[in-house]
Amino acid sequence: MERIWQWAWDRYGPRYSWAMFVIGFPLLLLIFGFTSYVVVTIEDSDQYVNAAAVTVVAVFAMLYVQIRPGIGRLRMAEQWAAGVDVDRTTALAATYGWARQAGVRIVGTNAVATAVQLAVVGAIAGANGWRLVQYGLLGAAIGAGVQLISVHSYVEVALRPMRIALAEDCDVGDSLPRARPSFAAWSNLSVLAVAFAFAAAGAMIAAVIDGVRAAPVLIVVIAAGLVFFFAVPITVGAAFSPSMRPIRDLAEGTKRVAAGDYTQRLPVVQDDDLGVLAASFNRMQAGLAERRRLHAAFGTYVDPALAAKLLEQGDDVFTGERREVTVMFIDIRDFTPYAEAHTAEDTVARLNALFEIVVPAVVEAGGHVNKFLGDGALAVFGAPNDLTDHADAALKTAVVIDRLVAERFGPELRIGIGINTGVVIAGTIGGGGKLEFTLIGDTVNVAARVEQLTKTTGDTILLTQQCIDALASRPPGLLDRGAHALKGKSATVQVFSLDDS
Repeated sequence: MERIWQWAWDRYGPRYSWAMFVIGFPLLLLIFGFTSYVVVTIEDSDQYVNAAAVTVVAVFAMLYVQIRPGIGRLRMAEQWAAGVDVDRTTALAATYGWARQAGVRIVGTNAVATAVQLAVVGAIAGANGWRLVQYGLLGAAIGAGVQLISVHSYVEVALRPMRIALAEDCDVGDSLPRARPSFAAWSNLSVLAVAFAFAAAGAMIAAVIDGVRAAPVLIVVIAAGLVFFFAVPITVGAAFSPSMRPIRDLAEGTKRVAAGDYTQRLPVVQDDDLGVLAASFNRMQAGLAERRRLHAAFGTYVDPALAAKLLEQGDDVFTGERREVTVMFIDIRDFTPYAEAHTAEDTVARLNALFEIVVPAVVEAGGHVNKFLGDGALAVFGAPNDLTDHADAALKTAVVIDRLVAERFGPELRIGIGINTGVVIAGTIGGGGKLEFTLIGDTVNVAARVEQLTKTTGDTILLTQQCIDALASRPPGLLDRGAHALKGKSATVQVFSLDDS
């Protein structure tokens, strides 16, 4: 049925309510034609043609009152389909209003129309008096029961193409109120209606087949006929199968989200709690997309390792912990004269060019670029994420940075790198809504002083004795640059450089 309704909307959108009328007519004619046939047969009459004519008129009138093609609330959506400038939200809300009114109208008109139909057919077939009243009661029960099977799902699936077209890929309709009772209540009601309709249909068929007593196997034949000619097209096709479409949409949506695709919204077009579920899914998907966007932003403005940990642990992250790390300071030599001789744009471009080398090298080695300090940077190995050989990783990174800077800039840009290993407090500091992950401790201060010492020794890279002691293996070509007094330190610090040769 879904394909039929979609085809009808695509082809007859501006006259869709008439398409609904035409599609529904033969199905109802089949159901209520059967009831007329049963009445004529029970009365042992031959007025089948006249009964058929009454049935056609009854079904036509009943369906017209139910759908009101061309004049009801669906007209706004049809005008939109025809290219008229109609507010989509208003038109979509009108389809929900139409469906809610149609539910009561369909059941009521079906009960009345079928009661009148069977009473008239009974009269034509020769019944009178109390027998006609019974046929009227039978018609009312059958008419209401059959429509209760699919009154909700049939209307929802018929309006689905129209609502999807109105909502498109935007959130129109997400906040529209949903009808009550819920999908579960409608499903329970449908199951009860199916049970009643099957029992009634079976009894009616048995009443017109005289050979059932003589051949009990006919009961199986009747049951099979009800399944194939009643259950499949009406119960399965019109009642339960359409209700699975929103669930299939949700299943497909979860697969897309699991694959990392947050771009396709679910159509929120069901006027029950399935519609609420679809809207909730879209909000969840939007939240995940925002989370990804924030993660990408964190990855740009914050080190990816730090961003991942922040998103994982939230407010509980980095309350302050003591750990051993290796700290590396990088600074550009003679940068002040360069900045004075060049424009601000050239200065920023030069810094960015250097950091395009520094940041990837640090991150690739498992380190974290903690902050940029004007013409330099502070990197740490061993926080926020654990790193076993943090001293080795820092030394290898310094060598890589030195080589890449020399290859790219040559003698035009010289840097100094100071590396120290020790215990720090790693955590967040700040206030007033502004927090920053940082390292606190003498280890950081020594690394900064050692980097300044490179200007005195003339080396690009200087390591402290503590860093050497933390290395898994002593590197070849290590040069002892002696003990030096550092600003703010009472004891001298032993430093080493690498043999450039």
